[in-house]
Amino acid sequence: MDRFDEELPPGGRRKLSAPLLIAAGFSLAIVTIALVAVACSPKRAPAPAAAYVSDESGGAVIVVDADKERIKTRIAVGKRPRGLKVSHDNRRLFVALSGSPRVGPGVDESQLPPADREADGIGVIDLATNQLVRTLKCGQDPESFDLSLDDATLYVSNEETAEMTIVDVASGAIKAKVRVGHEPEGVTVRPDGKVVFVTSEEDNEITVVDTNTLGIVANVATGARPRSIVFTRDGRLGFAPAEAGGVVTVIDPNQFRVLATIPITQNSPTPAGPRPMGAVLSRDEKTLYVSTGRGGSLAVIDVATLKQVRSIDGVGNRPWGVALSRDGSHVYTANGTSNDVSLVNPITGNVDKRIRVGGLPWGVALGS
Repeated sequence: MDRFDEELPPGGRRKLSAPLLIAAGFSLAIVTIALVAVACSPKRAPAPAAAYVSDESGGAVIVVDADKERIKTRIAVGKRPRGLKVSHDNRRLFVALSGSPRVGPGVDESQLPPADREADGIGVIDLATNQLVRTLKCGQDPESFDLSLDDATLYVSNEETAEMTIVDVASGAIKAKVRVGHEPEGVTVRPDGKVVFVTSEEDNEITVVDTNTLGIVANVATGARPRSIVFTRDGRLGFAPAEAGGVVTVIDPNQFRVLATIPITQNSPTPAGPRPMGAVLSRDEKTLYVSTGRGGSLAVIDVATLKQVRSIDGVGNRPWGVALSRDGSHVYTANGTSNDVSLVNPITGNVDKRIRVGGLPWGVALGS
């Protein structure tokens, strides 16, 4: 094998053998390709240090400074903002808007004003400017939704028409509508993006839709009146809080079957009892936190044993939306009828702070 001279020449530099030169050149090429790939890949925006709260009665999204724990600004978005979600790239906030009048328990619907169908849509907020930049049409009375993994498609529940509307985000075009269960609410895309799950409050089940064919692949029974669904990052477990059933239904999102039913309890009983609504996992996914609506508490579930281990009572009146701080130190709850947002310390069980935001807080979301 031919080699270049490796002895130190008078100038002090070592001459490398041919194989070493080739190896060095090959390594340099790999590094160059890697650097180009990094430079050309889409960049994720830094997560905003803010919590976003939908005010259903005030027609606004309230921006709470997550570091200083105070209201930063209010963004007028339209009628009845409810479900909201920060895009995967942290650049936009999407919020469901509805022209249907709000119906509380015991309300005579015949006495309600007519619906304003022009107000239905998904508002899009630019998080760099905190400005509403557009409103996408998405069918009648949207309540909740989720985004595809690339933020290109919206899957929206239409409560009054028992449909899920699929919207192209870039063009604003409605791509399709899929019949799902009656009174659909919670919408969540499985972490692999291949299917989307839609809860049906009236039918007590989840409809599973293939995101490619838009065909229904399964229906999974749940507790009474399922409100939302959350998955572990690996997509092996799903949790569906069921309001009227007072339980969380645990499902296998791949085999589409029920694994367990977790009863939700409280230390201090309330007239309504616990009404499981929203859920969020801890950063290490060992713990699930569930808001209980008129129960006014936060249920704490051990994911390993699938059992409730604690109830943090008195977090606020009608906690609904729930989210986790970026450092995992606090659980945020949007408390509708006490008009505030609570910062719950899951370690101590204390409500460290309640931020009065006014209106009727429904949902809360944070950048990831």
